[in-house]
Amino acid sequence: MKLIVPGTGTSHGIPVVGCGCPVCRSGDPKDRRTRTSLYIKGDDGERVVIDTGPEFRLQALRAGITRLDAVLLTHAHADHVHGLDDVRPLSVKRPLPVYGNRNTIEEVRERFAYVFRETQQGGGKPRIILVEAVRPLAIGSLLFTPIPVKHGEMDILGWRIDGKGGMEEAGKGGAVYLTDTSAIPAKSRPLIGSPQVLIIGGLRARPHATHFSFEEALNAGVELGARRVFLTHICHDYTHREINRYCRDFIAARSLEDISMEAAWDGMELDVQ
Repeated sequence: MKLIVPGTGTSHGIPVVGCGCPVCRSGDPKDRRTRTSLYIKGDDGERVVIDTGPEFRLQALRAGITRLDAVLLTHAHADHVHGLDDVRPLSVKRPLPVYGNRNTIEEVRERFAYVFRETQQGGGKPRIILVEAVRPLAIGSLLFTPIPVKHGEMDILGWRIDGKGGMEEAGKGGAVYLTDTSAIPAKSRPLIGSPQVLIIGGLRARPHATHFSFEEALNAGVELGARRVFLTHICHDYTHREINRYCRDFIAARSLEDISMEAAWDGMELDVQ
């Protein structure tokens, strides 16, 4: 399967409106970060997106998304769901299932109430079916396992993604996506396994009440036994190059072997077994 990362930015996006800091003024395209999301292309043609933030339309055009089998949500904050209306052209032929935990589903139903009531003709609206994610779900040959994690005091979801055959022996392989995470409950560790790829939220170097810092996110990658770790949901404190230098220093200081760590960037593509 292939993972495409349409967006890697925090809730403001980068550049931040009205900000003139060096990162927001950077000419490096990897320092331009739209709101965080993930697009999965299965080997048998499956197409799934995790989170539909405010730039979803632009991200979908850039990634060449022409259809979707499902939308998976981590939580209902604006930077993760406010592009949901833009799935309209992708739900014309059939309703599109949207999965999340109970709180997310209830909040989406309230925030997008017009979708679920009779409205006047014209204008259009997305055809979506809200589904509470309580167990692993199969979409074609792909298996998506919801992973309960904490975002401050909020209960949100991360997602484990496995290709043909599901989770390998001892939970190795596949990919895990954990954005906006501040703690991983012990009960969720077996669901995560030891992924080949871990894409994890690392907001900045400084501590934050509801997000992992760079160090906390990288430490989580080590503890989970991931082979490749990519930071996402990044603010404008550091450039892409500076974050990669931070990751190299982290690896060197701990004499880590058989693991790579770096910042994800908008448009990044990964092949995962």
